[in-house]
Amino acid sequence: MRVYIIVAAVFWCGYVDSRKVRGISSSYKRFYRERKSFLCIDGSRMIPFEQVNDDYCDCEDGSDEPGTSACPRGRFYCTNLGFRPHYIPSSRVNDGICDCCDASDEYNSHARCQNTCWNLGQRERAYVEGQMRTLDEGLRLKQQLIEEGVLLWREKQAQLRELQQVAEDLQVKLEEHRRKKHEADRLKEQTLKALEAGDGGLIRHQNSSVTSIFHLLDSNKDGSLTVDEIKAKVVLVHDEQRVLSEDEALALLDRGHRMDLSKFQSTLWDVLTRGDTVKIKDTQGAPGSLSSEDPHLKAADRAAEWEATNLKKVEEAYETVNMEISDLQKKLAIDYGTDWEFLFLNGQCYKLKVYEMWGMWTGKPKNHYSQMVYENGEPCWQGGSRSTTVTLTCGTETALRSVKEPSKCQYIMDFQTPVACQPVLKQQGIHSEL
Repeated sequence: MRVYIIVAAVFWCGYVDSRKVRGISSSYKRFYRERKSFLCIDGSRMIPFEQVNDDYCDCEDGSDEPGTSACPRGRFYCTNLGFRPHYIPSSRVNDGICDCCDASDEYNSHARCQNTCWNLGQRERAYVEGQMRTLDEGLRLKQQLIEEGVLLWREKQAQLRELQQVAEDLQVKLEEHRRKKHEADRLKEQTLKALEAGDGGLIRHQNSSVTSIFHLLDSNKDGSLTVDEIKAKVVLVHDEQRVLSEDEALALLDRGHRMDLSKFQSTLWDVLTRGDTVKIKDTQGAPGSLSSEDPHLKAADRAAEWEATNLKKVEEAYETVNMEISDLQKKLAIDYGTDWEFLFLNGQCYKLKVYEMWGMWTGKPKNHYSQMVYENGEPCWQGGSRSTTVTLTCGTETALRSVKEPSKCQYIMDFQTPVACQPVLKQQGIHSEL
């Protein structure tokens, strides 16, 4: 039993407690538990353990002087219990300036450093807890926006289907109105050709009334035909260019200077109907002419105009619906996120006037929708086109937080919105060492 005690005493006498070696983290303590010698961490040299932290640099990697400023490449580990641990260059050890919040870097200097880690940790924890609350609220709002986005997406899909059905119906109407207009134009053309024949066959073909022909010849509309009116409107069939003489006109008026409608029907109407000696002068289009007075031509013309108007209305409606379909299809083709969570931003304005065009989502693979790029903006003076990179951050409100121009005509914006909140952030939680 006594021998055991002696051996133990010899063992502990040669053991150096790694907890007393300054400037090392818990993950590196295993390198500082040699009993008699120390192997530089880069494996370049073996030195006696007494030379660790002796203020003289023996290892090229500076691993033998973690707690002094002897090695230019050395690092000092601030434990900072209660706050975030970190490394500082070993040149800052005992330089009179407090770099570690636990004051461990100034253990042998005139500086009187206070341990502020607990206060810093409290503020850090309060900040992180606030971030967690923001994240919780942001995720709740995001879920609402996702639900709204899904509903809006379905509404737009339903709207698209309705517009496409309307377009199909209008297409059928369009074909029908085109057919009707073609028929109306054809009937008008046939009527016009018949009028241009200018003979009795025209009158019979059109089934024109005695009254309409009488009114056509009665230029002054006084209810009777005169010699001058006959000479102005009636010509010989075989000599259309010659104006009737007064005797010829009187003969047509049955030797009277005036002829009323009843006498016209029993005399001159029959002559005009036969069409073998005289006919109505071809004054196509002139006021009072056959073509302008003929009721059948007027009806055909009105029908053609009516069908043309109807066709134009349907064409305009069809064009408008197709434009709406195209605009809606373009909007639906945009990537609004996996759950359409960014759909609510469509058409929203956040008081930022930009001229760039949407480019793409450029976030990292783990968070693809965390960043967007706008390209091909207005030309920059003595430079290329303007562009903007927008980084989306988690927040309970949707707002533009900051705008920067790190390089000429290249802009960076911080856009806060609930849809940028990710559950993975909450899973990370507060740092384990706080």
